[in-house]
Amino acid sequence: MRALLDSLYRLSGALAAIGMVATLVMVSAGIFSRPLGIYLSGTDDYAGYCMAACGFLALAYTFKHGEHIRVSLVLERVGPRLRKALEWFSLAAATTIAMTLAWYAVRLAWQSHEFEEVSQGIDATPLWIPQLTMAIGTVVLVIALLDDLILTTLGRTPRRLAGAGNEAVRME
Repeated sequence: MRALLDSLYRLSGALAAIGMVATLVMVSAGIFSRPLGIYLSGTDDYAGYCMAACGFLALAYTFKHGEHIRVSLVLERVGPRLRKALEWFSLAAATTIAMTLAWYAVRLAWQSHEFEEVSQGIDATPLWIPQLTMAIGTVVLVIALLDDLILTTLGRTPRRLAGAGNEAVRME
């Protein structure tokens, strides 16, 4: 199960990286085509969709790498028992918030599909397509948070994904 979850987080990170490259391609295409008198319609919209995909798909990956901003000012000054309780509470709160966000993101994509909403740009993209990346990214984040919450509840230390080819490392 651990290998499956870690693969899911890595896949999400890889898709975010693809979104970042796609953003670069869309912006570059728009910039370099304009002086040639060529207007590539929709590049601005697609760059925005790719950027949003990049941000949401990277959430779980960066969380599991320990790269999210973590304010540890209080945690550093309390005892180990209180620290564990505060860490569990923060994971539970984050999971609850992420579940709410995921619920509404999935609902938004579903409703956009159901009502056949399209973008107002010249490309008229069905909105559920770019919204799907937001829904997937938030659902994978919920899975990552639940992963850590369950491990913490069981008294185990959550593991963080290590860099290229390295084994997973323990959270400090």
